This record gives sequence, structure tokens and C-alpha cells, in this order.
Amino acid sequence: MSQTSAAKPAGAGPFSTFERMVAWRYLRSRRNETMVSVIASISFLGIMLGVATLIVVMAVLNGFRAELLSRILGINGHLIVTPVDLPLEDYAELAKRINGVPGVKYAIPMVEGQVLARGNVGAGSGALVRGIRGEDLGKITLVANNIKQGGIAGFDTAGGVAIGSRMARNHGLALGDIITVIAPDGDVSQLGTTPRLQGYAVTAIFEVGMSEYDASIVFMPLSEAQTYFNSEGKAQSLEVYLDDPDNVDAIRSKVEEAVQRPIFLTDWRERNQTFFSALQVQRNVMFMILTLIVLVAALNIISGLIMLVKDKGHDIAILRTMGATRGAVMRIFLMTGAAIGMTGTLAGVMLGVVICLNVERIRQFFSWLSGTVLFNPELYFLSQLPAKMDVGETISVVLMALVLSFLATLVPAWRAAALDPVEALRYE
Repeated sequence: MSQTSAAKPAGAGPFSTFERMVAWRYLRSRRNETMVSVIASISFLGIMLGVATLIVVMAVLNGFRAELLSRILGINGHLIVTPVDLPLEDYAELAKRINGVPGVKYAIPMVEGQVLARGNVGAGSGALVRGIRGEDLGKITLVANNIKQGGIAGFDTAGGVAIGSRMARNHGLALGDIITVIAPDGDVSQLGTTPRLQGYAVTAIFEVGMSEYDASIVFMPLSEAQTYFNSEGKAQSLEVYLDDPDNVDAIRSKVEEAVQRPIFLTDWRERNQTFFSALQVQRNVMFMILTLIVLVAALNIISGLIMLVKDKGHDIAILRTMGATRGAVMRIFLMTGAAIGMTGTLAGVMLGVVICLNVERIRQFFSWLSGTVLFNPELYFLSQLPAKMDVGETISVVLMALVLSFLATLVPAWRAAALDPVEALRYE
């Protein structure tokens, strides 16, 4: 009767209360098991930090890509229409026809040219002048909604230009100051082509949050730009903005039909293919490299459980003689190792989420602590450190950590189950 009652707990079903109780007792450290406890703690911290690091880095890369994409597509057309046979003298009519295409938000005639810009202080710097109608500039919400000084009301007749905040700061310009733009292709005379130099009052200062654009783009009224670049009555291109930039393939053919003349079409993916391909490669490589952190932590689980099995050989033998099966012993050590992996993964997810939600504050704190500018917008284009967590990607990180943790427990658990109780108790 006593043998039956003693064997009954061990003979309970898989992952029973008895097995969970033994696994929990093995997780708790004792004075003579300090090394096992240290290794288990290191494994827990390794998995937690590995998962948190992976989540944070992938979120920052995703945020960086999303922010760049929103800035680039917010200020540049998703489809660029350029003429093949004749200049775009009928740009107003073409823009009207393209605007009638389903899926097209608006089409904007544009005149562009590279110039040298010079202000009140500092040397001149390269700039991109974009000639645009005032009504169309108001449609580019990334600019129109981020006017820091001045305004774009009456832009066509004001005779001035809108510049980025970084350009204004670099050249010491404020509202009403004169910015001088110099184009290499100017007036043609008997002595040859002379550079064209013209000054314009600053009527608006915008800040889109991307340093490259804030430091280099000058918006000029379309009529002024046509005169300045010797393109009276013509536009160089039509920039087409879509409701869904990812739907560009489906709308491309419709735009070609609406134009009704030979044109050359390029989309945002072709113009930025190298840039975004490099970001994608960087993202994939970082994921593989940071996965190694979780793998190393999982290997620590193996070493910790092997030491635990060796230390608990006497206990395992007693459990076997009491009626515990090999499967029961194996499940006990599986639960012991899996508990470390699961708690470490859960803690890593929580830590990663907290860091992602406060990543900009953390950047500012370390910038203040070190006295240096971390994530310099001059180098990284954006003025803030972005973080965008992807649910599917986070789930894949969690599953990867759990699978690695589970696989790490198999070998030690199998060794525990294969332990011969006779050998273990021979010298007791």
C-alpha cells in the first residue's frame, strides 16, 4: 500500500503537478548549488538582453525606413512624367487629365535646377530649386503643414521663395532676408554663357524633419523658376502623387493612357532602389547577427542543465526507484530549462517594448550624459531616432527565442532520462 502511494505521484500524467513541483525545486538555488544558479541567471539575462536587443534594433531599422520613406514620398512624386518628343508646354492640360485617373491624388508641374545658394553668413552651398505653383505647394502637406516661419499664402505673387530651416540656419537667413541663387547656365552673350545671379526674399521657412531636404531645397514660384531657368511657358516634368504609393504598377499604365503622348515614366522605387535595397540588406544582416546573442544564451542553458543533471544524479536515481519513468525525468528537466527560456524571452519582450517607446528620450539622455550628439541628423538624415515595432516581426523573434531555448534543453534532459539508477546509487 505504501509502495503504491509512493509511486502514484511519480506515475501521474505528463507535466503533472508532481513534475512541475520537482522542476520548480530544481530552479531554486541552494548554498551548495551556487554555480548552477549563477549559470541559470546568466542564461536568463542573456536571453532577456538578446531578445530585447533584437526587438529594439529591428524596430529602429523599421522606423528609420518608414520615416525616410514618408519624407521621401511626402516631398517627391511617386511617378515622374518627363516628355520625350516635345517640351511640356501643355502641362496644365496634362495635369488635369492625370488628376482624373483613379488612384491619383494630384499631378504637379515642376521646373527644377541645381544652383549655388548664398545667404548672409558662410560660403555658398549647393541647392535644388523647385519651381512650383502656390496651389500645388499647398497640396504637399509635408511642407505646407510644417511651415515654421512665414506662410505660403500668395506664394505665386509674393516674388519670394520658401527654404528649409537648416538652410536658413546655415546661411544666417530669416524672414525677409535675401537669398542669392546662382545658376551656371545663365545668359548667352558674345563672350559666352555667364552664370545667372538673382536674389529672392525669404517668405517662408519650413522643416520637414529630414536634414538633406531642410538644407538643400528651395521652393520658387513656377513662373519665376521658368524665367530663371530659361523655360518660359514650359515645365520640365510632372510629379504624380498617388493615394497608395505601393500601387504604382497598377496606375502606371493608366497614367500613360491619360497623357496621350510619348513620355518617359519613372517611379519612386526606381529612383531610390539602391538606397532602400541597402537598408533591406542591413536589416537582414543585423537580424542574423543579433540572433547569435540569443543562441549563445541558449548554449548557456545547456551547460547549466548538464551541471544540474550531474549534481542531481542521486535525486534522479531515487525518483526512478520510486517509479518515475524516463519520460517523467525528461519532462522535469525540459520544464526546468524551458522555464529559463520562457521567462527570459518574456522579460526581453517587456524590456524591448519599454525601450522602443522611450528610445528618443534615451537618446537625449545619453547625448546629455556624454556631451556629444548621438544620431547626428547631418549623418542620418532624420532629426529624431525613430522606432516602429512590427507585430509579426516581434512574434517571430519570440518564437525563435523559445525554439532555441527548447532545443537547448533536449540534450541535458535526455541525459537525465538515460541515467541508470543502479550506477548512480552504487557508491551511496
